[in-house]
Amino acid sequence: MSETTHDGGVAVTEPPSPDEHLTAAELAAKYGLTVSGARPSLAEYVRRLWGRRHFIVAFSQAKLTAQYSQAKLGQLWQVATPLLNALVYYLIFGLILDAGRGMTKDVYIPFLVTGVFVFTFTQSSVMAGVRAISGNLGLVRALHFPRASLPISFALQQLQQLLFSMIVLVAVACAFGSYPDLSWALMVPVLVLQFLFNTGLALVMARLGAKTPDLAQLMPFVMRTWMYASGVMFSIPIMLQDKPAWIADVLQWNPAAIYMDLMRFALIDGYGSENLPPHVWAVAAGWAALVAVGGFVYFWKAEERYGRG
Repeated sequence: MSETTHDGGVAVTEPPSPDEHLTAAELAAKYGLTVSGARPSLAEYVRRLWGRRHFIVAFSQAKLTAQYSQAKLGQLWQVATPLLNALVYYLIFGLILDAGRGMTKDVYIPFLVTGVFVFTFTQSSVMAGVRAISGNLGLVRALHFPRASLPISFALQQLQQLLFSMIVLVAVACAFGSYPDLSWALMVPVLVLQFLFNTGLALVMARLGAKTPDLAQLMPFVMRTWMYASGVMFSIPIMLQDKPAWIADVLQWNPAAIYMDLMRFALIDGYGSENLPPHVWAVAAGWAALVAVGGFVYFWKAEERYGRG
């Protein structure tokens, strides 16, 4: 395009750009551009997450090793901490408050220790999940990877810690007359189901904690309330036998109580199926599937927002 100037010369001007009137979204679509850090499809996200499986395992192991690196007893605290908690609860609830009524000492002590160890697994997974994103913002902002890797890795760390504790748990059970038999094999599916449940819960808490860091200060109170409502220190049916039946039913059907009771049933000879609610395995599997799948989808929906702002 040209035009004549006042002195008779000819000035050449640029033709209008074909992109001049396009919006940013239209320009991106025209030239095949995508948003940096955009959320992939759910199937693609799972594929990428599977590709990071070695990182997830290595990260969980590194966190586990570093957790007690400054303590002189080191990794022994993985076992000593829940064991000391169980001792305190036995002194208060077992001896002073007689929370073990209806059970012999040989049943109540393994009952209590099992409850403390198993609930600690869930409690630690939740607390680690709350800080999974907010406590690792440097890593989240520096590298591009599926953010679900972090809460899953923290849940795996807590599973490894529980497996160390299981050595002491087995020793306590044997010391009070519960010896290995076929029922002990049930501990494997119980741990698998609880791990799935805990992982889903960690994913939910990771998303909530990424948006509201103060949630980490509130969760200890929530977890303490959950612990007292789950029958860690007492048998729910026995303790609430003079209360309306629906109260005991609600408390027994909560997932923390379900996984604790299944572990007790598998491990303790004197803790029979009469202590379990009906269809307990189906309920345990249902809780695991619902929370694991629901938590994963809930976390994935906010994938592009983690580490922003």
